[in-house]
Amino acid sequence: MKIALGQINPTVGDFAGNTRKILEAAERAAAEGAGLVVFPELAVCGYPPADLLEKTDFLARAGAATAEIAAWTAGDGRPAVLCGTVMPAENEAGKRVRNVAVLMAGGKIQFVQQKMLLPFYDVFDEQRYFEPATQQALVEVDGQTLAITICEDAWNDKGFWPERRYAMDPVEDLMSRWPVGGGPRVMINLSASPYWWGKGRLREEMLGAVARRDGAVVVMVNQVGGNDSLVFDGASFALDASGRAIVRAAAFTEDLVCFDTDSAGLAEVRGYDPEDIAATWKALVVGTRDYVRKCGFSKALIGLSGGIDSALVAAIAVEALGAENVLGVGMPSEYSSTGSVDDARDLAANLGVRFEVLPIRSMVDAFSGVLGPLFAGTPFGLAEENMQARIRGTLLMALSNKFGSLVLTTGNKSEMSTGYCTLYGDMVGGLAVIGDVMKTRVYKLSRYANRERVVVPLSTIEKAPSAELRPDQKDTDSLPPYEVLDPILAAYVEGYESAEKIASDQGLDVKLVRQILKMVERAEYKRQQAAPVLKVTKKSFGSGRRFPIAVKVDL
Repeated sequence: MKIALGQINPTVGDFAGNTRKILEAAERAAAEGAGLVVFPELAVCGYPPADLLEKTDFLARAGAATAEIAAWTAGDGRPAVLCGTVMPAENEAGKRVRNVAVLMAGGKIQFVQQKMLLPFYDVFDEQRYFEPATQQALVEVDGQTLAITICEDAWNDKGFWPERRYAMDPVEDLMSRWPVGGGPRVMINLSASPYWWGKGRLREEMLGAVARRDGAVVVMVNQVGGNDSLVFDGASFALDASGRAIVRAAAFTEDLVCFDTDSAGLAEVRGYDPEDIAATWKALVVGTRDYVRKCGFSKALIGLSGGIDSALVAAIAVEALGAENVLGVGMPSEYSSTGSVDDARDLAANLGVRFEVLPIRSMVDAFSGVLGPLFAGTPFGLAEENMQARIRGTLLMALSNKFGSLVLTTGNKSEMSTGYCTLYGDMVGGLAVIGDVMKTRVYKLSRYANRERVVVPLSTIEKAPSAELRPDQKDTDSLPPYEVLDPILAAYVEGYESAEKIASDQGLDVKLVRQILKMVERAEYKRQQAAPVLKVTKKSFGSGRRFPIAVKVDL
């Protein structure tokens, strides 16, 4: 049987656009002689739909779109279509919605498989909305028996995971039902599996273990593109019974690939770049492009300080949106060095973006004059430093309102973790592009941006990082060197490790570790007011990391 993997980039709620993508890919699959074309989980409505699932008209539109796709399959020579969608629940009590894989052929729905395992961890909240399946069955298409699962249903192999989240393994159950003489085993998994660094390799290893355990061809079709904070890498694939990749779609772009279950060795295997910096770069570019465009914007603007963070965000934005759609704004104060202004200007020239300079010294003086009577007798400190950042934030938002451009914030994960950022200042904006990227990784990505030519000025990469909000300021005035800080933050923020374990594992003074962890805890109120963060690690700030603001934590 020839199967096509239809890897598409759906937009949540865009039923007309998503249906068009599905049918266009199905037409191409038909031209290549496929008997079945498979699309991702919830491809009809987009993933994740969240509380849109509570709206009756949303479910009705999903039903109409699914019916349109089913009707398409009635034509001569057209393949069966297997895609994810939502349907109303059949029970009177319980959840109102089902997450389903729908098999359509001959102009109508032939088979429906409901998702059994509903994830409720990290960014996933499916138990809030969906009714879990209580049963499942094999299905036959053109003489080929198929086991159909949806994303999480394939993530519970007791032979692969040392600890399992669920008592049941839907894949194991389906394979136990395989009929004698039922032909080669084929398991198809419809996925909306978000990217994080290393997950592509994990996915293939995990499903490879399933293939070897069951002696089955395993097919995984994954969503691609960005939806809000989540980035989906695609990288759909089919594995033979030994776990070897026999076909693989491209990563971070829409794709259609075909293979034949009877002659899988003849299929095309496209490369998935295992180099993590390249994959993270692509994720940030795709996430930025889709967030800006799916939110109805076409242009972005960035405050360019001459520092490495804003330089990296600008480089990502240009690749995502085009230089003509990015505006860089320099806003020097009396503490901004000439070198920083020159670095910002050189960056803009390297990228080919428009660059405007709006000096803020007169505004700082005006604010200081108004506040002078209240600030009298107090030393220059954090209030004066943050006032500069907030003036810059006000200017960026004024430009955003005037010209309809989305402000991209430039803070990194190290800063957001420790609170080394200013509410309503440098945190102002619509998207935190590198909010899930530690500072040490910012340097790696900046060097990657320079892989073909100098984009980020070398002087920007080489100079000591500084917010330049007071004379001769350096980040190390307030924080340990990032080479020390970032591993502490990764262990605590992403690994939930204790101060004692971090200190022991990393050979550090536990007092220093506790000092850093206290900074993390105190900054929770800032993070919960931050712009959405593009998720590129296993644990990012946002919906996948939920902590109270008003809390006393013993460290």
